[in-house]
Amino acid sequence: MKEFKLPELGENITSASVLKVNVKSGDYIELDQTVLEIETDKATIEVPSTVSGKIVEVLINEGDKAEVGAVLIKVEESGSNSETATTVITPLATEPQKQTEENKEDLTQEKEAASGRVDFILPELGENISAADILKLLVNVGDFIEKEQSVLEIETDKATIEVPSTVTGKVTEIFVKEGEKAKVGSVILQVEGTGKTTTKTEIPKRPSIPLEETKKVEKPVQPVAENKPIVIADSQPPISKNAAPAAPSVRRLAREIGVDINRVPGSGPGGRISLDDVKAYSKKLHKATRSAQLGGSEVLAGGRVGMGYLPLPDFTKFGNVDVKPMSNIRIKTADHLSYAWQIIPHVTQFDKADVTDLEEWRKQYSAYFEIKKSKLTVTAMLVKIITSALKVFPQFNSSIDMEKKEIIYKNYYNVGIAVDTEHGLMVPVIKNTDKLNIFEISQELTTIAEKARNRKVSLDDLQGGCITITNLGGIGGNGFTPIVNSPEVAILGVSRSSYEQVYINGKFETRLMLPLSLSYDHRIIDGADGIRFLRWIIEALQNPMKVLIEG
Repeated sequence: MKEFKLPELGENITSASVLKVNVKSGDYIELDQTVLEIETDKATIEVPSTVSGKIVEVLINEGDKAEVGAVLIKVEESGSNSETATTVITPLATEPQKQTEENKEDLTQEKEAASGRVDFILPELGENISAADILKLLVNVGDFIEKEQSVLEIETDKATIEVPSTVTGKVTEIFVKEGEKAKVGSVILQVEGTGKTTTKTEIPKRPSIPLEETKKVEKPVQPVAENKPIVIADSQPPISKNAAPAAPSVRRLAREIGVDINRVPGSGPGGRISLDDVKAYSKKLHKATRSAQLGGSEVLAGGRVGMGYLPLPDFTKFGNVDVKPMSNIRIKTADHLSYAWQIIPHVTQFDKADVTDLEEWRKQYSAYFEIKKSKLTVTAMLVKIITSALKVFPQFNSSIDMEKKEIIYKNYYNVGIAVDTEHGLMVPVIKNTDKLNIFEISQELTTIAEKARNRKVSLDDLQGGCITITNLGGIGGNGFTPIVNSPEVAILGVSRSSYEQVYINGKFETRLMLPLSLSYDHRIIDGADGIRFLRWIIEALQNPMKVLIEG
């Protein structure tokens, strides 16, 4: 007799409410089969079974509160009846290698294809993204869909994405509605397969034989030494080439609590990741985030009390108010900038560039760019200049890892551009700017700005930045202090240029001056390096030959 207990659920979580029990007495369950759905104060989680066999007793009911470690289900081991065990193991008895997780998943797909039913689930969306809002369904029940056809439009806290289908067939049922929130891994729709959904690896199918008929099955020629349920060996390879070596239940827990499984260090053989590894990594992330957010209401080192989030007064006492929920993009921006402001010791340098000659040159070549249906802007020129500056000052093209006490120097050049949209601030990234000329950069700027404002930016468009440029000159202002876009270490702010009287060669002249604000991470960049970097950019704006000579 085996007992299935409620597993550890994460830091400081000692119990959970049972929302749904998916099995009953008499059912036969397998390893990693979802047996119940629970709700903690952090998330709703589907709990996979850690045992296999016939359920003898279910000790929990929907609506109950279960303590971590409490026995929920009693199971009669699948090996308690030799003939029953034979039925399970016989198809694999002649297989020299142990069944892998990839074969298990392929077997599930194969069974579904054979039955004509194929589920399309919401795929992984990126690091720390566990759910998304359904903005628009692009298919209806009865439609025939092909692989790679867009079936729905979703919004995460980072971007709006069109999700392509991974299956082919006629849509028989849709399980989500527009406006709902869907979790990664949840079933979105079901199609009637056409046979085009095939598996990568052919493995013997396990015969579907009711338990009451197993006594009629003949025993295999090769004797079975021990009647135990098939388990996945610790040395099993990962599901795919770049996937983390972890069991499905471990990956499921990581996904539910918002942990990137590929970042978790494994303590098992060959770096295999266990449930404890995921929990330990999650605990470390929680501590780092809590410290970055002023420690909540905890007492920090030295006795200082953290600020945390203070409750707001009841504004309705003073007059009418309108309350609107924050968009996902606004929430993400607020969280990210709060983290960056707390964790990075900021320094901001201010200076001005004389762009009188540069502006004349820009106007001279603007007609050429317009013929090519593009636009020559100061931002495009700054992208090229700042890329060259990163080569001269490599500490600005780096990230700092305080946990490992390491500095990561990057040998690639990607520049983020802050874009003001009606949905909030977004920072798409222009990749490989060292390989682009100013005309190509201008085209990229137009493309990413349009995608950002139409909420068509992909996750890849938002990742990989080395440094960011934020230009408010089109709106106004003569200076500001931009916040470093972590894990980058610097950001260049651009304000509106204006004509000023400048003392040159013994007399005052009217020159067009461009205010610049450089914020940087003082943990890796000293003040002297900061002003040298800014002055290099200014000199390049005033004399573009500097880029050709030094950059």
